[in-house]
Amino acid sequence: MKAYVTEEGQLKLKDMKTPTPGDNEVIVALKVAGLNRRDIAVPNRIKDQKEPVILGSDGAGVIESVGKNVTEVSVGDEVIINPALRWDENSDAPPEGFDILGMPDHGTITEKIVLAANQVEPKPEYLTWEEAGVLALASLTGFRALFTKGEIQKGETLFVPGASSGVATYIIQFAKAAGARVIVTSRSEEKRKQAKSLGADLVLDTASDWVEELAGETIDLVIDSVGRATFNRSLEVLKQGGRMVVFGATTEDTVNLDIRAFFYGQYKLLGSTMGSREELKALLAFMEEHDIRPVVGHTFTLDEVEEAFELLRENNQFGKIAIQI
Repeated sequence: MKAYVTEEGQLKLKDMKTPTPGDNEVIVALKVAGLNRRDIAVPNRIKDQKEPVILGSDGAGVIESVGKNVTEVSVGDEVIINPALRWDENSDAPPEGFDILGMPDHGTITEKIVLAANQVEPKPEYLTWEEAGVLALASLTGFRALFTKGEIQKGETLFVPGASSGVATYIIQFAKAAGARVIVTSRSEEKRKQAKSLGADLVLDTASDWVEELAGETIDLVIDSVGRATFNRSLEVLKQGGRMVVFGATTEDTVNLDIRAFFYGQYKLLGSTMGSREELKALLAFMEEHDIRPVVGHTFTLDEVEEAFELLRENNQFGKIAIQI
């Protein structure tokens, strides 16, 4: 079978052995896979490993075969893949043994994948294959950051620096469905327009003076995934006693923090990563209730994966990137 792998630091489309299911496993014949920023980072993290690893964390497809102990799904079922491995029940932090699909386990940018039967969920019928294939990682990350960690409430104001990421497009829609006011930023005028069309109430230029632009407007919750470039700027607009959730760092990981200003402001700083199967089920029900759809910005074929990666590296996409298998 064809698969897109990282092998000794090199990215390539390669023929790989077709997997077979164990007693508690299933084989999913993939229809669509989705790209995430994690897929850019993985090759550098394992560049000295000699064995190839199939990239990709998101995907949707059809159950092709099942192990002898599998009863919860059947051949022919349409499913999405849960990339949060071995995290079933909601908890304050991921349990021991938690990993994200796509390293060290083989990922989804391939024709077929083997994984535990409890790592798949029914594909929402109202979604296209492209929408379902890019769904899980970013939506689960956003759902946990917004609801489990951020505890957004109706009538509160949310601030999100960087409006074009896949996670941000979900957060905007989730927060509006929950009755919150949503303020986002972007450097791109086109992306600001797209964020507005998704439901953002106010969209700022990232390069602008946020404090001046907001003119004293109260921010209850900031969700930041940019890192050093926006961390302290986000704190400047957060109300005293407000909450800040961080789930990523697309710029530098290390930030300088005025700890005195932080404790005088009595801010609440929370980390978040992915989410549990329990949260995934809740978000799928939430999305269907509010008719929320993933934003698929670009679609490529398996033979065009390198073009898709280049688009992601340049950060020119809005929403998710889908790979048709």
